[in-house]
Amino acid sequence: MSGRPVVAAFDFDGTITYRDTLLPFLLRLAGWGALLRAAVVLLPTLLGYGLRLIPNGVAKERVLRHFLAGMDDAALRRAGEDYARVQLPAMVRPAALARLHWHQRQGHRCVVISASIEHYVAPWARAAGFHDCLATRLAQEGAGRLSGRYAGENCYGAEKERRLRQLLGGLANVEIYAYGDSRGDRELLALADHAYYRTMPGEGDGA
Repeated sequence: MSGRPVVAAFDFDGTITYRDTLLPFLLRLAGWGALLRAAVVLLPTLLGYGLRLIPNGVAKERVLRHFLAGMDDAALRRAGEDYARVQLPAMVRPAALARLHWHQRQGHRCVVISASIEHYVAPWARAAGFHDCLATRLAQEGAGRLSGRYAGENCYGAEKERRLRQLLGGLANVEIYAYGDSRGDRELLALADHAYYRTMPGEGDGA
């Protein structure tokens, strides 16, 4: 160990969890009927994203606007807390929790950094004992109603690096462990002293 403070930065979807978590949340929120109707309306966007003609952030914002525009923010936060408590635990990888617990026993600062929305990532992260949650934030359009647009940037790719730097006040004096599983984590993994892509070290090996 370098003697510097240690930060462990975890991506969420596909790293801590087995799968994407936004679609099950929208399904829980809106139901199958609304989800199937949305699939028809959003088909050009989904095809464009699948063919890499539409960036991740643009496609996701269109989906969020379809489902969440005009919704009460407080109601969505309650739904997110319920989802985090009831449904998310079954999606969490035991190996990821074991690694988180290893960092916690070492006294490391643990941060979850996710492109998923903070409305459900943040309550799950608090319950799991993370010190910080950096996730995609949603803008309001007045009277506590959501616009469906981002407040700031989608927390993906270079935005993950920017948000972590902002949180820590720079990276020069910290030792970083980073965990990710997709191209949206490349910048995060690149800045780490110890980077793990689609793998979790064995508990207690300290590497």
